[in-house]
Amino acid sequence: MDRSTFHRLFKSPGPVVTPVIHVTDIRQTLTNISHVARLGAQGVFLINHDFPVEPFLPILRAARAECPNLWMGVNFLAQPGRVAFPILGRLAAEGCQIDAYWADDACMDERQLTQTEAEAIAAIRAASGWQGMYFGGVCFKKQRPVDPSLNEYSARLALPFMDVVTTSGVATGEATDLTKINDFRRGLGVAPLAIASGVTPDNAAHYAADVDCFLVATGINRPGDFYNIDPARLAALLDLTRAYGAPK
Repeated sequence: MDRSTFHRLFKSPGPVVTPVIHVTDIRQTLTNISHVARLGAQGVFLINHDFPVEPFLPILRAARAECPNLWMGVNFLAQPGRVAFPILGRLAAEGCQIDAYWADDACMDERQLTQTEAEAIAAIRAASGWQGMYFGGVCFKKQRPVDPSLNEYSARLALPFMDVVTTSGVATGEATDLTKINDFRRGLGVAPLAIASGVTPDNAAHYAADVDCFLVATGINRPGDFYNIDPARLAALLDLTRAYGAPK
C-alpha cells in the first residue's frame, strides 16, 4: 500500500486521525465513539490498557454490534501479531470484523539479516484468515532501544511485513522527534507512516507532511483524564488535518 492509496481509503487528503480509546467498559467506549463519529474522525483504535485480552473481547463484540459501519482497530496491549491474528481471525469468523491491528512491537530486529520472528508472524496472519490492516510498531516506545542512526534502515526493513509502519516518541504522551520522522520517511519512500504518541492540536502541523496517520489519545483527552476524549481538542486536531489537506 502506498500513501495515496491509504489516504483514498479514508477519504482524507491530510493525515488520518484515529483516536485511541483506553477502554474501561462498553458504556465508556460507546460514549467516546460517539464523539469520534459526531466530529467525523476517520475511525478509532480500542485498547485494553488495564485488563487482559479475554475480558476485552466481549466489549469488542458489543462495540462492533453497536457500530457496524465504524472503522475500528484494536491493540491487545503488549501482544504481538502471533497472538493477535488468530484471535482476530476467530472474531471475523463469528461476524465481528476488526478493521486493523496495531502491535506495539512488530518484532523487527535490525541487527539480524533474517527477520525470523516477523516472518513467522506474517505466516500466522495469513493462516488466520483475518483480512484487516496491520499497523506494526517499529522503534517503538517501551521496546528494545534502537540506535537512532538505524531508524531509516529499520523503517525500510519493516516494509514487507506490515501495511502501515508505526513509530512513537520515547513514552506515552511524548512527542516523536522530528529527526526520527524524517529518517522514517526516507526509509519508507511512498509507503504510509503512522505515529502513536505525543500528537496534539498544537504540534500536529509539524508532522503533517510526512506522517499519514495519527493514533492519538492523551493529546485529545480531557486534561488529567486517561480515558475520555475532550471533544474540543479532537475537533481542533481534525480542523488542522482537514486544513492541511484542503486545496490551496
